[in-house]
Amino acid sequence: MKYSFLTLVFLVSLSLSAQNKVWTLQECVDYALENNITVKQAENSLLINDQDIIAAKGNFLPSLGANLRQSLSLGNVELFAGTFVDRTFHSTNASFNVSQTVFNGFRNTNLHKQSLLNLETSQLELNRIKDDISLNVANAYLNVLFNKENLETARAQYEFSKTQLKQVRDLVDAGVQPKANIFDAEATLSSDAQRVTVADNNYTLALLTLSQLLQVPFEGFNVEILEVDTPSALLMYNDITPILNYAFENRYEIKVAEKNIENAEINTEISKSGYLPNITFGYGFNSAANFSNLSDDNSFFQQINDNKGHNFNLNVSIPIFSRFQNKTAVARSKIQEENSKLQLDQVKLTLESNIQRAFTDAQAALKAFTAAQKSLESQKLAFSNSQDRYNLGAMNSFDLDQARIRLINAESSLINAKYDFVFKTKVLDFYLGKTITLD
Repeated sequence: MKYSFLTLVFLVSLSLSAQNKVWTLQECVDYALENNITVKQAENSLLINDQDIIAAKGNFLPSLGANLRQSLSLGNVELFAGTFVDRTFHSTNASFNVSQTVFNGFRNTNLHKQSLLNLETSQLELNRIKDDISLNVANAYLNVLFNKENLETARAQYEFSKTQLKQVRDLVDAGVQPKANIFDAEATLSSDAQRVTVADNNYTLALLTLSQLLQVPFEGFNVEILEVDTPSALLMYNDITPILNYAFENRYEIKVAEKNIENAEINTEISKSGYLPNITFGYGFNSAANFSNLSDDNSFFQQINDNKGHNFNLNVSIPIFSRFQNKTAVARSKIQEENSKLQLDQVKLTLESNIQRAFTDAQAALKAFTAAQKSLESQKLAFSNSQDRYNLGAMNSFDLDQARIRLINAESSLINAKYDFVFKTKVLDFYLGKTITLD
């Protein structure tokens, strides 16, 4: 009972520790790369490729086979006309065969090359998948930070409205403002409370999205809240050419497309092997022993020794007419080569388009962020002036609330512009092969 209780306490503490775990960005990325189903499927493809290589190597080895047959025959046998006897007949046959492909139009050689190439292609595809997952996790993590900052802003506005309501009540009690202003302040507080609820819900949904991407339980899931510094124009790349050049040389989707061209070329060589002769060499050993109750046969091993035999064969198969099968196979392979080359061109065009769009988006995001900064400064100043006028009785509560709403919108716009610009620059880092961090 004592050990059972200690075990239970240990398991409960582990569960609570897992629930209270705060995930960092690096931990999220590492966990996704280790546990994502798509990644595991791609890793299993590598294991299949390993087996294909072993099978391709096996094609160079001789095939070995053995055969053993035992038969028993019972019943009457007619020895002479009208004379039948009951006979029991045992027959034993054994053989051993070896077959070796001498030449098959370099088919085995090309199949081995293709298996090695498939392994390289699968590894590149796995790396591409990991890159995409890392970017998606970083985006989801940034979205959590974005919604968390929005939530903090909404809470700050709510606390400000609570303070404002208290000030209005004091002014009404002092007879400086009409009682109707209390109702306006209470309505503003209720509106801000609603904004807090919406922001809190968006934050929860962002956490849920990230947990689902990581495929971990949502209950108790939480991430480390990082302070994303105010970005500057220094994060922005001034020239797209280095990004394009690096991407064309190093991006995995380009390398996969290039490997697919090599694979198609090998397929053409494999198809051409159908035009060449196929030469195989074989060797066989066989022996037999027979026993009957009607004869005085030698011993089993003596018969095996007496009946042993060897046979050798060399088979040359020369294709003359294959009903256009070889011709069409080669033609299809060459067409596939062309399609693979076209696919590489398409991948390059898509990659260039994505980088151009990311670069343009980052430039636009920088301009939007700069504009949002200026707008927020202006709205802060305008709201401060509106407060002073309101306290002096030169502005009513409706106009003050409109100024406050413009300030809230400016703050939200700045937060959105900040995270949008950060993510857009991280996308450009991604195309340059840099590790995605929030530093």
